[in-house]
Amino acid sequence: MIILSHRGYWKATEEKNTETAFLRSFRLGFGTETDVRDHDGSLVISHDPPTSAALSLDRFLEIYREEGAGLPLALNIKADGLQAALKGVLARFQVTNYFTFDMSLPDMLHYFVQNIPVLTRQSEYEPQPLCYEQADGVWLDCFQGDWIDEQTVSGHLDAGKRVCIVSPDLHRRPHEAFWETMAGWETRRSNRLLLCTDFPEDARARFQE
Repeated sequence: MIILSHRGYWKATEEKNTETAFLRSFRLGFGTETDVRDHDGSLVISHDPPTSAALSLDRFLEIYREEGAGLPLALNIKADGLQAALKGVLARFQVTNYFTFDMSLPDMLHYFVQNIPVLTRQSEYEPQPLCYEQADGVWLDCFQGDWIDEQTVSGHLDAGKRVCIVSPDLHRRPHEAFWETMAGWETRRSNRLLLCTDFPEDARARFQE
């Protein structure tokens, strides 16, 4: 199982989606999830509506190229119509190990046209993942409770999909019991299974060492 840090590996709230968090994540060998939007004609890193202070996507990828090249990137798409610009920037920085997710359904269709890898979402609110056949994988989210089980994960892996599990801590719920359950799964040995968490070092100690 591959560990992704959520908005970089931050240790204080103000570090989320900052150079500090990304440097820490890449230097420790973690894949990284982050948020992509547009601002004033450029792509930036920002979960919320951005300001001129937002980190540029170019700068994020410079850090990635220097410190984390080859590690997986999960790009949470926060605005419509970014496909062509995003594909161009990723090509310029020679990024190949990545996927996108969380865009609107109409926008998702344009990502397929551009041959950009997309993870469709499955959650308690979306029991049937949209555009499953076209999607590269599934973003498994658990907003209210720990509904994800090994049978669900195994089914997606058997279908040839990548699977990224959202750890309960991303929704401010305790994660220890769910991690304990996951530790007994045979599927956790798959290199097509990822876990996105705010506690990447703890996850590495629990699942990889």
